[in-house]
Amino acid sequence: MGNANQPILRLKDVNKSFASAHGVVPVLRHVNMELPAGAFGVITGPSGSGKTTLLMIAGLLQSVDTGRVWFDGQEIAALSESARAELRKLGVGMVFQKFDLLPRRSALENVEFRFRYLPHPPREARHLSERALARVGLTEQAGRAAHLLSAGEMQRVAIARALALPPRLLLADEPTGNLDPDSAARVMQLFRELNQAGTTILLVTHNLEWASAGTLHWRMHQGSLLNTP
Repeated sequence: MGNANQPILRLKDVNKSFASAHGVVPVLRHVNMELPAGAFGVITGPSGSGKTTLLMIAGLLQSVDTGRVWFDGQEIAALSESARAELRKLGVGMVFQKFDLLPRRSALENVEFRFRYLPHPPREARHLSERALARVGLTEQAGRAAHLLSAGEMQRVAIARALALPPRLLLADEPTGNLDPDSAARVMQLFRELNQAGTTILLVTHNLEWASAGTLHWRMHQGSLLNTP
């Protein structure tokens, strides 16, 4: 996949609309962006500005109406649906505001769930999952049921799940939205550490405090992506 001289993610003149009871609603308007390998990109903006839609396109979960998207040097429109699914499965890790954990399963079992459609032998999947939990500082909680963890710990389990098979791009959608300030700060520090270790990250948030966490910052306004100084 790709090389160091090209961005992990590139969007050119991307437009996206959705149908509603009141007609077609534009969500993204002529969006252009490049995210280099190793960068930590942060997109801020209010709810409804198009941040999550942009993240879904970056994660190959939604198509565009017009415009072009490249992931790791491959133009997405040129790929078959199965090829896009394979690229998404192997190349993208995702973390959401809702942790989406299985509450009665252990932290380790939740991370192992990352491998449910992958051909990794169980022993290898467990090893990779244990390593991911250690990376987020949760080795001692590996056997604990998810519903017994704090909100901050649950979000770290979700991050470990995304990292268990190291992604080319880690996407995070409002990852601190359900956390108290102290837990949010710890999670953001973890993202900084992951980026410093080489993980490429694109994070969207309405919290302007987190803009300084990234190496790049854009602002969404009514579907347009604006560069910031």
